[in-house]
Amino acid sequence: MASYVAPPGWPSQVRPPDAPMWERTAENWLLDISPPEFRSYPVLRRHPVVLARFAVLHVEASQLACNRGLSQARAELRDVADLDVVEAAVQAWHAESARLLGVRRAAGLVEEAIRGRRFRARL
Repeated sequence: MASYVAPPGWPSQVRPPDAPMWERTAENWLLDISPPEFRSYPVLRRHPVVLARFAVLHVEASQLACNRGLSQARAELRDVADLDVVEAAVQAWHAESARLLGVRRAAGLVEEAIRGRRFRARL
């Protein structure tokens, strides 16, 4: 019986590398974390490695936007929202930053696997 290994941080929606249909689950997940417009580009639908690169870059751009939003939230919102709303917005930016950190790790692992890297179980 074959043993398929996914490393820590691997997305639960994607089967481990070399498992049956794993690339299809990877492609679907990569499209799910990408802007809807990515589905309309034939090159991204036909070449998983290109899709993975686009998805990673999209997540990294989202991380940059999140960091910018966090750094500007208090100054930009203090004149248009109550203090408790501003603080809630800051907390939302923190939560989004943490989420994106996990998504970036997962997307990077999927990209590595699509490029041929395989993972081994560790004790």
